[in-house]
Amino acid sequence: MSVIDFKKELKHLYNPSQQAFTVVDVPPMNFLMIDGEGDPNTNPDYQQVMNTLYAMAYGLKFALKPQGVEYVVPPLEGLWWAEEMSKFSLLDKGDWLWTMMVMQPEPVTAELVERMRGEVARKKELPALARLRFETYHEGLAAQLMYVGAYADEGPTIARLHAFIAEQGYQPAGKHHEIYLGDPRRTPPEKLKTVIRQPVRIA
Repeated sequence: MSVIDFKKELKHLYNPSQQAFTVVDVPPMNFLMIDGEGDPNTNPDYQQVMNTLYAMAYGLKFALKPQGVEYVVPPLEGLWWAEEMSKFSLLDKGDWLWTMMVMQPEPVTAELVERMRGEVARKKELPALARLRFETYHEGLAAQLMYVGAYADEGPTIARLHAFIAEQGYQPAGKHHEIYLGDPRRTPPEKLKTVIRQPVRIA
């Protein structure tokens, strides 16, 4: 049985260039999603959200294995924004709003998600489980780059990404998007890989 790795199957979305910004058209994809707010480094709700997403993602993975569907659980992704995007700041994380999410392959259905929600609830006490939703997200046209380094040092790269967007005749049109390809518990900060993506529209 071949194991699907979406980082390889969708390389243009999950493994972009580190040297040059690219513009991609991201198709509709299904996700497990949970919304939250505040600084992810200090808000205990953030860790509860992580625990819930991974409990569901791995539960669904193993539920599909007997059907001949085997895959690597896709990476964690995050949408980040503020009520007033003009005030969105990497330095003031307390006002952040966010959606953490994990992409799901086509065989995962809403019915299966609800069945797994019930199974996970019986096994674990996860306060964020009731907030989890299964939803299609269509990002569309976006500019992106593979960033390597500490999360706290992303600022200059994000600024260059926005400059590239303007140079190409686009303007930002959606929430700041990050895809986390490294595990900060095991990887030194300077070696962490993150896809930094910004949806755009023609200016």
